[in-house]
Amino acid sequence: MTGTHDDADFATTNGYLSSDSSFYGDAEDRAQLEEKASSFDPTTYWENHSHLLPVIAAAARANLESASSSSPNKPLYNPYEGSICGRQLNEPVEDFLKRIPPLTTAASSQYPWIFIANPHATSRPTDRDQTGFTKVAEELLEAFSHKKSEIESSMAGKAKGSVTRKLTPLRKALENDLLAAAKKKHCTSGKWMLFPYSEDVNRQWAIVAAATVNRELGTAAKVAPDEHKGDRAPRLICVYTKDFSDLEDVKRVLVRLVELGLVKKKGAGEERGIYYKADVFTELGINSDNEWGLKASLYASRDLLEARKK
Repeated sequence: MTGTHDDADFATTNGYLSSDSSFYGDAEDRAQLEEKASSFDPTTYWENHSHLLPVIAAAARANLESASSSSPNKPLYNPYEGSICGRQLNEPVEDFLKRIPPLTTAASSQYPWIFIANPHATSRPTDRDQTGFTKVAEELLEAFSHKKSEIESSMAGKAKGSVTRKLTPLRKALENDLLAAAKKKHCTSGKWMLFPYSEDVNRQWAIVAAATVNRELGTAAKVAPDEHKGDRAPRLICVYTKDFSDLEDVKRVLVRLVELGLVKKKGAGEERGIYYKADVFTELGINSDNEWGLKASLYASRDLLEARKK
């Protein structure tokens, strides 16, 4: 029957490829290919191509399977596994630092940041509802903006200080509502921010990277690659914690950063110490000059360290 094949058709070579078909090449071609296959050393290939993303991804998958089978109750975790700009579970920290040093790694679509995770962290972003939080946050910000406009219109011509005093409790309520919504939607991550000069970024990043993997800091860290702004331009290093509302953990990470010599050292903003910011504020574009007049950061190292002394 036209367009169909019965078992007898498949038993013949009529219209199909056989082991003698030229599709596989002639005898000389097959001999050359077989010789190449027999001499191929996969170990050498992987070593010579370890910088390529497909190789990194393949190694990542194999390492994840190995980690899961060896520690079924506490598997290692790495949200950057398979990503060329992140440290891999089977990659020694020293090799990772040599592979993508922040001082000389150019910022690009492949390297927007350089990441490293604490493989033993319990934080998993599976419950994070970023879309749900953003919807609630935009409604809160819009309502505040409307109220702010009403107050400014009704107090036109009055002293700026009077308007500010009227808005201050509303701003505090807005901040509390945003953070409460973030908690409800499981969007609780935050970070301490370091700003070393470019000339010192490799040294400070190496300290942060090793401490992160050794479970001395938080859940993860990242550093900005080279944007060609000069050796004296500050770079951003973010040291993440699981929950901005867990003040004890936030302070613990800060104290360790101090012990590691990364706070109040020579660098941009030396006198001000360092600051902690909730990730949801970053995602909402709440910077120091934001239109709502909100504080961009939640904590300052100076305040927390002073409170700890008392």
